[in-house]
Amino acid sequence: MSAATPLPEERAGAPLRAIVTGSDSGIGAATAVALAGGGADVGITYHRDADGAEDTAKQVREAGATAVVRQLDLTDLPAGAAVIDELADELGGLDVLVNCAGTGSSTTVLDMDFDDWRGVLSVDLDGAFLCAQRAAKHMIAGGRGGRIINITSVHEHIPRVGAAPYCAAKAGLGMFTKVLAMELAEHDITVNAVAPGEIATPMTGQHETNPKDSDRPGFPLGRPGHAKEVAAVVAFLASPAAGYVTGSSYVVDGGLMLMAAQAAERLPRRRVAHALTER
Repeated sequence: MSAATPLPEERAGAPLRAIVTGSDSGIGAATAVALAGGGADVGITYHRDADGAEDTAKQVREAGATAVVRQLDLTDLPAGAAVIDELADELGGLDVLVNCAGTGSSTTVLDMDFDDWRGVLSVDLDGAFLCAQRAAKHMIAGGRGGRIINITSVHEHIPRVGAAPYCAAKAGLGMFTKVLAMELAEHDITVNAVAPGEIATPMTGQHETNPKDSDRPGFPLGRPGHAKEVAAVVAFLASPAAGYVTGSSYVVDGGLMLMAAQAAERLPRRRVAHALTER
């Protein structure tokens, strides 16, 4: 195994080549722009929002980097993941993959049909697996290490009612991250996860919302996060400074997960109230 740090600064000025899936809006778009600001050419993917992807591409180009846009349909697997190969070839190689494309559900388990369950698992877990597999092969062929960064969620770590397939997929992606980190270490490829909490993005119904204007008294930091705050962590993991970091999950949640004990203190009172209403 080489002792060289992945993506070393002394790589004779070779530009980085990155792919960010689901980069037509939200965290993916902010990540693409952040990586471009660090000197990376970026492959941008979208599912339905072509205009959003082109807007991201415009911002990447304004940062002085190359942007290549492709549609990525993770509901059509395994064929859809071939877009990773197309983008890597057009970029001239691949150094960084950010798996950000995803979907969710708000149906409880008892009301969910199997197609809905599989649909979320397919996009959020199967899609990430196939994209990472293809990306890793390009990185190994390039011989200069690489970075794979999987965007999970706090629900990689904690459950949420009405989100069973999403939680299962993100927890699975978290463990997949650890296994892949072990398997790719010999190739100087690091693999990490970033686990956002509530972020003001279209996926959370907060398009073009300033998170500082939203009050979240249940969060220690009192507000949702901004997509740029997640992108900053991703950019760190893609940088030479993170060369000795692999198999980790970085939670970006404003302290949300710290509140479990406070929530638990209220459970007995709710149970008592529920019991009284049944009498």
